[in-house]
Amino acid sequence: MQNIIKHLTLLISIFVVSQLQAQDTLTVAKQDVSKMIEDYKERIKKAELETLKEEVDNINDRLDREDITFEEAEKLKKEAAEKHAKNIENRYIILENKFELMERNNDLPDPDKKSTVFSINIGDGQKEIVEVKAKKSPPKYDIRTGNQLLFAMGFNNAIIDGVALDDSPYKLGGSGFVELGWLWNTRVFKESNFLRFKYGLSFQWNKFDIKDNLYFEKGTEETTLQVFPNDLKKAKFRTTNLVIPVFFEFGPSTKKEYKDRIRYFTDDHFKIGIGGYGGVNLGTQQKLVYEDEFGDRVKQKIKTSYNTNTFVYGLAAYIGYGDLSLYAKYDLSTIFKDATVDQNNISLGIRVDLD
Repeated sequence: MQNIIKHLTLLISIFVVSQLQAQDTLTVAKQDVSKMIEDYKERIKKAELETLKEEVDNINDRLDREDITFEEAEKLKKEAAEKHAKNIENRYIILENKFELMERNNDLPDPDKKSTVFSINIGDGQKEIVEVKAKKSPPKYDIRTGNQLLFAMGFNNAIIDGVALDDSPYKLGGSGFVELGWLWNTRVFKESNFLRFKYGLSFQWNKFDIKDNLYFEKGTEETTLQVFPNDLKKAKFRTTNLVIPVFFEFGPSTKKEYKDRIRYFTDDHFKIGIGGYGGVNLGTQQKLVYEDEFGDRVKQKIKTSYNTNTFVYGLAAYIGYGDLSLYAKYDLSTIFKDATVDQNNISLGIRVDLD
């Protein structure tokens, strides 16, 4: 049960982070644009000061040639300084107004994307002080395939021939599973998003919390549950699988049409997914915690095949609303090969598909 609580806490954290992601991205984008504005202001200031220096040098040359008096030179320098100070102030306002216009029309540049381009030209009539030119790539009109992060967790047990679930050698509360994967989601029909095809790659961790002082013992031909010679504090058995999940997902969606693109959204809609998975077993581990005859606490982690099947495959389904679903999966492949009694892994939990 403690592990279930840990996994549930992680699940809630991932869900909350996903809801805040859009807001965080917008905040970072605005900070980046503010930095761009400050950079352009610095370029404006630098250009105006360079022009002012050139004008002051020209005035000093005229003074050296005695074309003007000292008083006239000082007056011209003061007027030049005031003019360029006013230029800086006015061009700051022009720059801010242009960015404000772009923000109002949802056309702000994204500093992190090279394909996002824009143009701002601010000059003094003879030369441009700020010039940034680029081309903004148009969005793709219709995107039929997207991707999602899959996270699932919940309870785990086994269907054993001739044994009721209540008589299972595995604790119902302590046995659990976790699944983490990356999926692609493709719209099947061109004009409808009611049917989606989901596929990808996923890791599955299935764990049994063994009760009644039993543990798995690997024999030459098969692996069986045996009574441990000491008092077991913990006996946990875990398999790690890498699988390819494949689902058909059904459900309504919202179609939004913009002037340059169309998009489908499944947020706030019910959905049903039916499919399966197939893959390989990456490893098996048994963890034992007990006290030996001297009263010392002993912890063992044993990694071996335990005669588990190399290939795993099964059926899975989910039903949910938005990102959250109730999820069930059942291994058609048995846990152990050549076993006298077949055991098939079964899981029930919560699943989150994050766009």
